[in-house]
Amino acid sequence: MGEFRFLEHPSDVYVEARGSDLKEALSEAGRALFAVIVRNFNDVRPLSSRDVSASGYDELSLLYDWLERLLLLFELEQFVASRIDVDGITRSTDSLNVTARVYGETFDRARHVPGVYVKSPTYWLMEVVERDNETYLRYVLDI
Repeated sequence: MGEFRFLEHPSDVYVEARGSDLKEALSEAGRALFAVIVRNFNDVRPLSSRDVSASGYDELSLLYDWLERLLLLFELEQFVASRIDVDGITRSTDSLNVTARVYGETFDRARHVPGVYVKSPTYWLMEVVERDNETYLRYVLDI
């Protein structure tokens, strides 16, 4: 079962997301992003859904684009997700692509406690590690 946790960082948000495979780890990485944006993340209801896709030339650029697309979903539509189902990851000779459905609701200041404003994901300290039949994603969010 996947999970995420926050690691020590002096000025930004440093996240470690873990899953049994890259799909589950990406799902947890996205959930962690929304947990930063909405302080009461566990109260976000899965009332509607959006399709999200991202791509990259390797796993790091895929993670970056994935986080950026989810952040744009919040910035442009004020949509916060509590559940993320990654449908699949496809690999071709020059790219990796992920497709997912994210479930959540429109951010409502009356119900949701604003968290930290996230400017952007970064490549700083970003890594993808496969160990003991699990995938770990680490990344920093610029706040």
